Amino acid sequence: MTTKTTFHGLKLAALSLAAGLGLTAAALAQTAAPASQLDTIQSRGHLLICTTGDYKPFTLAKDGGYEGIDIELGKSLAKAIGVEPRFVATKWGDLLNDFTSGKCDIAMGGISVTLDRQKRAFFSTPYMVNGKAPIARCADKDKFQTIADIDKPETRVIVNPGGTNERFARANFKQAKIEVYPDNVTIFAQILAGKADIMVAESIETKVQEKANPGLCAINPDEPLQFGEMGYLLPRGDMTFKAFVDQWLHLAKATGEFGKIYDQFVR
Repeated sequence: MTTKTTFHGLKLAALSLAAGLGLTAAALAQTAAPASQLDTIQSRGHLLICTTGDYKPFTLAKDGGYEGIDIELGKSLAKAIGVEPRFVATKWGDLLNDFTSGKCDIAMGGISVTLDRQKRAFFSTPYMVNGKAPIARCADKDKFQTIADIDKPETRVIVNPGGTNERFARANFKQAKIEVYPDNVTIFAQILAGKADIMVAESIETKVQEKANPGLCAINPDEPLQFGEMGYLLPRGDMTFKAFVDQWLHLAKATGEFGKIYDQFVR
């Protein structure tokens, strides 16, 4: 069944319900839902997806394109709508402004659900539980088991700017030195090189970076310092688009598509 056929069926169902309730055509027109971004996406022929391209395993710029869990899921969503995916580059510090200014239809790439973001946009149903966990040189692993262990004047905490990693560090570390490093792709190498002691990031990212950087160890990633969830940024007020994305995500998990994509980049 095509997306257009599905929309047509929903429209007929709405008309039948209205007739059963005795609503006139004029009354139905007044109560009809506003146009959804889905209509714009289908008319345009492509889905615009904002992504940072610097957050392995969710989104990573590579060879002129992107790869990662959310890149493949973005392609899946575009296919479900019946259009082509187009990825729009952004940065964590610019993500929310880029999204709300209309540069993209959806934002994907390991985006944590936060109050600040929820004030300005909708989120899809969370698709992953993923709290904050430390990563450090393996020799220092036992030194940084808790927030109190980390929050000492001699500790150098490195953060990427503009995202929830920096926000977590500034909220929880009052004595440790917080150093902002602009490149989220090479930031873990700074710890290996001895230029920083530790970073706190999403637990899944610490697992991936542990494998990619021998000498670094994720610290208790299955028991993170903070509970968190990830979702996709959606236009505020567009319940039709949100319902479609939520249903697509549900089906991706139910059919095993989500698990196959996850295993491709994490296992």
